[in-house]
Amino acid sequence: MKNLRLVILGRQGSGKGTQCLRLSELYRTIHISTGDMLRAAVETQTELGKKAKIIMDAGDLVPDEIINGIVAERIEMNDVLESGFILDGYPRTSAQAEALEGELLSSGLSLDLAINLEVPVDEVTQRMLDRSRADDTEEAIQRRLEIYENETAPLLEWFEERNNLIVVDGLGTEDVVFSRLQNVIDGVISGN
Repeated sequence: MKNLRLVILGRQGSGKGTQCLRLSELYRTIHISTGDMLRAAVETQTELGKKAKIIMDAGDLVPDEIINGIVAERIEMNDVLESGFILDGYPRTSAQAEALEGELLSSGLSLDLAINLEVPVDEVTQRMLDRSRADDTEEAIQRRLEIYENETAPLLEWFEERNNLIVVDGLGTEDVVFSRLQNVIDGVISGN
């Protein structure tokens, strides 16, 4: 099976993490969640984690140079080179996408596909409130969604210009959404 290199986009709370875990298992590829990497750094109180905690607690996004470095290091690791990746939560901006594209090109690789998991704002807001994480206050959620709309929405256009974006409806049961994602990815693998 081809080593997939995928980006899964979507608002926070759209179910990206859950679906990425299932997809990585099905396609035997590495799930890379920048959110998980950042939360781990915060928990272990690394220097990056301490800086990231202050930024995340304010509901802001961690700056590009920190995230780009974390991702570049991760996608150069042997397990990722051997198995491919599904990026979850990265890139968030066109500048990050360009950094990713440059990193892949320097290794003679390219991205197979970017999928936008489309879930309406009111639905993702309720999902995030329901999961009761410490950083999911109503104010922080609203701030993150505003940042998403301002910074990440142009990213969709960036991928679209490269004929690399497919939008998938993220409403429905976990299994229904997973089936939609699988159909899209299988179409890319088979060249349809």
